Amino acid sequence: MRDFLSEKVKGIKPSGIRRFFDLANSTEGVISLGVGEPDFDTPWHIREAGITALHQGKTFYTSNSGMPELKKAVCSYTKRHTGIEYNGENEVIVTVGGSEAIDLALRAVLNCGDEVIFTDPSYVSYSPCITLADGVPVPISLKNENRFKLTAEELEGAITEKTKAVILSFPNNPTGAVMTREDLEKIVPVILKHDLLVISDEIYSSLTYSSEKHVSIASFDGMKERTVLINGFSKAFAMTGWRLGYALGPKEIISQMVKIHQFAIMCAPTVSQYAAVEALNNGDEDVEKMRDEYDRRRRYLYNELLKMGLPCFEPEGAFYMFPDIRRFNMTSEEFATRLLNEQKLAVVPGDAFGESGEGFIRISYAYSVSELKEAVRRLKLFIESFEEN
Repeated sequence: MRDFLSEKVKGIKPSGIRRFFDLANSTEGVISLGVGEPDFDTPWHIREAGITALHQGKTFYTSNSGMPELKKAVCSYTKRHTGIEYNGENEVIVTVGGSEAIDLALRAVLNCGDEVIFTDPSYVSYSPCITLADGVPVPISLKNENRFKLTAEELEGAITEKTKAVILSFPNNPTGAVMTREDLEKIVPVILKHDLLVISDEIYSSLTYSSEKHVSIASFDGMKERTVLINGFSKAFAMTGWRLGYALGPKEIISQMVKIHQFAIMCAPTVSQYAAVEALNNGDEDVEKMRDEYDRRRRYLYNELLKMGLPCFEPEGAFYMFPDIRRFNMTSEEFATRLLNEQKLAVVPGDAFGESGEGFIRISYAYSVSELKEAVRRLKLFIESFEEN
């Protein structure tokens, strides 16, 4: 049977996140801080919009690129939050989650052998999706001492004559790092100098906690025309199961993404699209409430990790901590496995997000404070067991 399988696909490792998620689900009494999924229900008025669409029989195909009213809402929302204007007719595509948008963008622009730079540690889909699109993944190892930000020097050093694109993912999963306006200003000249395309995954853009709001790289002069901006509904609006995302970018690229999408998917779920219109038009207050609660959890968990002696820079975005566990002289995998077995607490080993994640673990704080407090208690017991020996 293996003779029938694609060598390319066989060479891709399964997601390390899902492996620990499955282990946690199969173990009774486990507290899991492993999956990046909001614990909030989708706000009622958004659910109601989906329910109403069902009651009204709005269950047919939509346009391949998405409902016109949703694409209009995406453009309005994006302008309101980033200042960037897009044309809803030909510069937007609605996708089945942000992950599909990333896949479509890569398949639409890459030729065999094109190199794509991405930051490491990073979301688990980037490298496999580059490979599946016949590109060559080129990771840049980001440094804890730089707060896991991408520097101009690091970017310049990774570029070759085969580089076509760079994937940016800030706020970042798994580190919680952000790139401020000042940070982005330093890498924009490098991108322009080498005439690169940018795929900017901004799925966590609504979840930032410093005084400076999220800044999109597409807002800089000369960048909108070379950027595919990815966003969605899963994180900001607690709509993970609705499976809806979107991409905005130059019409030439979006049209090719639509072409792939129409053959592979047809269109995103219709009922989800109706709910998404309501989310974008009337959901800002919901997002603010959830962000405030994440911030409360963030500050609690950060302080508790420091008390335990786990070095961790203070994340300014998303809903993850990325503490350093190297002093225990275990791999990330060993640490996470023992923690699960001995204290029934599930986290994700840092190397699931790339080689630079080795020596770290990812802890999600998209969980209730009561769950976080019990998780902290178990983590303390685990650490104390080493200190006693």
